[in-house]
Amino acid sequence: MNPRAKVWLLSALFLAGAVPLHAARIGELTDTTVLEQITRFFSLRDPALRAVLLGSVLLGITCGLLGSFIVVRKMSLMGDALSHAVLPGVALGFLWNMTKDPFAIFVGATLAGLLGTLVVYAITHTTRLKEDTALGLVLASFFAVGICLVKMIERLPTGSKSGIDKFLFGQAAALNTQDLQLMTGVTILVVVLLALFYKEVLVSSFDVGFARAAGLPTRLIHHGLMLLLAFAVVIALQAVGVVLVSAMLITPAAAAYLLTDRMHRMLVLAAVFGVASGVLGAFFSFLGNNLPTGPFMVLAASAVFGTAFLFGPRHGTVARWWRQRSRSARVERENLLKSLFHVLEAREFRGEGVTLQEVCERRRETIETVRHGVIALRRHGLVTFDEAGEAVYLTPDGWQRARAIVRNHRLWELYLTNEAKIAADHVHEDAEEIEHVLGEETVRQLEKGLDYATRDPHGKVIPSTADILRGDSAASAENLIGYGKRP
Repeated sequence: MNPRAKVWLLSALFLAGAVPLHAARIGELTDTTVLEQITRFFSLRDPALRAVLLGSVLLGITCGLLGSFIVVRKMSLMGDALSHAVLPGVALGFLWNMTKDPFAIFVGATLAGLLGTLVVYAITHTTRLKEDTALGLVLASFFAVGICLVKMIERLPTGSKSGIDKFLFGQAAALNTQDLQLMTGVTILVVVLLALFYKEVLVSSFDVGFARAAGLPTRLIHHGLMLLLAFAVVIALQAVGVVLVSAMLITPAAAAYLLTDRMHRMLVLAAVFGVASGVLGAFFSFLGNNLPTGPFMVLAASAVFGTAFLFGPRHGTVARWWRQRSRSARVERENLLKSLFHVLEAREFRGEGVTLQEVCERRRETIETVRHGVIALRRHGLVTFDEAGEAVYLTPDGWQRARAIVRNHRLWELYLTNEAKIAADHVHEDAEEIEHVLGEETVRQLEKGLDYATRDPHGKVIPSTADILRGDSAASAENLIGYGKRP
């Protein structure tokens, strides 16, 4: 084996633990380089590779669509329980005629999965046990029965060559024409039924009470969805196995859930992520020798989820951190602008410049802290420095924003004292928080509700919205002095 192939093998062993000992890869490799394997992959010359890619696409679509409804229904554990519950049916399907007949295994696994869902339903509706407890019981007991049957089959005269153990971890390379036909039929069935009954499934997924009130057969919809889920689990067994099939159901849908708040978009994204995970799993397993396809599919799906979790535009961790950081920086800038305004207001707007020392005394901060904040204001075009760098001058944009913050603060204080009947000396802290989030529409409603008041509870002038919008005229010293003294 050449060095590159050894690197790929060691990486797979590190990522997948003991799984490669049980999960098969696509085709048999000779001593080739990684570049040659990439060329072979994209040329699609290998029949086994074409079968795996087609199966991955079908599996991604089916698991993505059904997994989306499982996630929004908060039934993710049901997918895991169902994937383990079908193992006895797989073994019984094999025992039917002692061959890996896809149809017999499909029927046996589906019946076992439906039996598992019925047992869960019976436990939750006849005892005080909750659904998670029932799912745990079914998962463990059915899986234990399945393992016993698999071991029994392996002890038969031809059991060692049966390949029944491959259903535990998957063997994507063993997908044949019958498997693909079965996967195609199930995928078409899932797409058609979800398209026909999309509204009914959607309503019952988000609001069961409303669905019942509207006359929808919620119980029938639930069991129908569980039947489709059982179909999806069974067709995924050959590719990823019992142990990992739940990951293909949940992970792409969970990644899509983090990226959108619309169900139809979530369905499309989950299907795309499922297909991408399958194709990427096939690609990376094809690059090395004896690298497992199923686990690599799950790793690819996990990578997609990790990307959505970290870099999603709305709910991603990095995006949330950046928004929080940007919000904190904006609040600091606005508080500093407000302090500059207060210094000027205290001297009735005589002179346009404010020294750093005056700001330090106002904010009770060190000169370095204030200088750092003022530099941030200058970077955003809100202030300028004098030649010595000791005096600060508000730009027209800085004046406009400073007056808007002061207006928001004082309007809210007046609202709390007039409408909420809170004492004037108890409203400052609340106004400090709300002043940064008030929108213009809310401010206009406040002004109208307060009869366009000109002074706050402490007798200080409230800048009007009209004054703020005239940012150019507010820059002249004459207007500022007049504004500070207006009744």
